[in-house]
This record gives sequence, C-alpha cells and structure tokens, in this order.
Amino acid sequence: MRYLKNAWYVAAISREIKQGELLSRKLFDQKMIFYRTSAGRPVAMMDRCPHRFAPLSMGRVEGDEVVCHYHGLKFDCTGSCTHNPHGDGKIPNRAVVTTYPTVERFGLVWLWAGEPEAADPDTIPPYEAIDDGPETGVGYGYIKMECNYELIADNVMDLSHVDFIHGPLIYTGGNLAPQKPAFSDHGDSVVTGWNWVQQQPMGLFNDFLPQPDTPARHFVQVTWRAPCNMVVHVGATQEDGNGYDEALESRDHHMMTPETEYSTHYFMVSRRNYLVDNAEYNEGKINGMMQAFLEEDAPVVAAIQKEMGDLTIDEMRPAYLAGDPGPVLCRKKLARLIDREIDEGIMATA
Repeated sequence: MRYLKNAWYVAAISREIKQGELLSRKLFDQKMIFYRTSAGRPVAMMDRCPHRFAPLSMGRVEGDEVVCHYHGLKFDCTGSCTHNPHGDGKIPNRAVVTTYPTVERFGLVWLWAGEPEAADPDTIPPYEAIDDGPETGVGYGYIKMECNYELIADNVMDLSHVDFIHGPLIYTGGNLAPQKPAFSDHGDSVVTGWNWVQQQPMGLFNDFLPQPDTPARHFVQVTWRAPCNMVVHVGATQEDGNGYDEALESRDHHMMTPETEYSTHYFMVSRRNYLVDNAEYNEGKINGMMQAFLEEDAPVVAAIQKEMGDLTIDEMRPAYLAGDPGPVLCRKKLARLIDREIDEGIMATA
C-alpha cells in the first residue's frame, strides 16, 4: 500500500496501552503489539515470533519482556531475544523482533513507520493546544473506519457536506456550501476556512452563548499536515465587530492512520475553552461528536470506498465543486512526498 514512511502516526490513545497487557493492532498491513515497560514507556513491536511466526499477541508480558506463548522465547523492549528455554539455551542470530520508535505526547502514542534513525520527535505535529487546560476540558475518541485514510481527510478538509448530512450538534444552517472557501499552502500544511453569521447558532455553542437562540458569528478553520493529521478549529461569538476574542471555541484534532489500503484507525481529540471543569459535559460532548460521525459521516464515506473499489480518485474522474481545491492540494502534496520516498529508496521499519 502507498503511505508516507518517514512520518509520525498515532498508534493508540495513551489509555489504551497498559502495563502488564498486550494491545494488538494492525498498522500499514502489519500486525503489531503494544505494551508498557515498568517505567511506563510504550513499546511497539511486530506481532510475530521469529521462530515459527506465532503471533506474540497470544503470549504475555513478563516484567519488561514479552513471552511467546508457543515455545517460550522471551524478547525485551528492543526486540532482542533474552531467553531460549530449549537445548543449551543458545540464542539464534535470527531471534530478533522488529520494533518501532514511539513517543508519547498529547495523550497519544505516536509511532514512526520509516527508517528508525530518521525518527525526530520534533517533527510530531505541534498540537500543544491539547494539553492547554484541565483533563475535564479535553476528550478522546477512536473509530475503526472501512475506507482509505485519504477519504477521511477529504471529508474533514471540505466541510460543505455539514450543510447536508449533519444534525443539530454541528448544524451550519446551509451557510458553508454557498461559499468558495479560501485555502493557503504553507509548505508543510494546507489551511482552509469559512466565516458566516448563523441565525440559530451551532448546537455545540448555542446554550453557552450570552444570548442563546439569537444570531452569532461563526468561523471554522481546517489545517492539514502530512501524512494525515488535521485540526478543525471552530467557534462562535456574539461580540460586536469582526473579532473573535470572546468566542466559544473547540479545537478538534483528527489523526488518521492506515490499517490497510481500505481500512483506517481514526483518532479524535477535542479541546474546548468553555465549561472546561465540567466532566459530565466533557464526556457528553466527545460522545456526541463520535456518535454524529458514526451515524452521519461514516456510512457515506464507507459507501464511497465500496463504490470506488480499487480505483483512485483521479481514475474515478470526479466533478469538482467549490470546496474541492483544499482536498485536491492535500492529496497532491502527499503523493509528491510518497513519490520522493520511493525515488530515494526509503524503506518501512518492517
């Protein structure tokens, strides 16, 4: 499958990886396991014993090591075999499991898919806003999607569909589709956005504005970064003038990691600047957002993938609309980066 190798991808929400337990997950067509050392550091390695290729996920964690269920070989967090209970105990040269660089940041575990020596934590997307506030003001969610990861990016980058398929929570009153959104290329990112006045404010904000059920100015800005990490910054205000200093805001982070060519791990993190100490509202908000996507976006995107089959967007020859320049630019930038890696012979960690 085509994907950018020398890049950071979200492998899991931090809370999914626990000490003493193995998390099994397929990324980039490769089965992997995740666990924590006694010091709390997340470890990622291939889910395959090098002896008879039994899945290590069938085994167990013993201290900082993984024990294969089939013949008892032990492997440390570097993938090296530390114990062979057979014969004279000699460790075969091939008894090594591939491991992957990981960094824990913003409540997420990031995995480097390419050349280990090129893994630079400073190139993880700058999502410090996730950590800016109490735990009760940020929510985490995960969805397994049956589609290519770029179809989800298209869906997030062009939000004109919100006018048609979404309900009250992110209701936009038909104000997005008539616009021709501006977009800008910032080298390592693409930004697009919309501004509008809405007679009935978006359900996400309405009840918390100074004057609920009365007109409010809204904005949404979408930022894409390769390979497929995005932020949707949305807000509403009833202050005078053109500013948004007093706006209620939500920064929704969308990270898409390929499982296979046609399935994706979709991670969401939402940080807001209102009711930040309300844990009950926090849980309800992220659950509402996840439910909206599952019931409204996911069926359409999955149906598109089924209709496309093995064809690419270009091969399908779509009729482009006003909101498409942003998604098209993102696809082209990602394709160029992947083609460059192919030309340079960049290999995946595995």
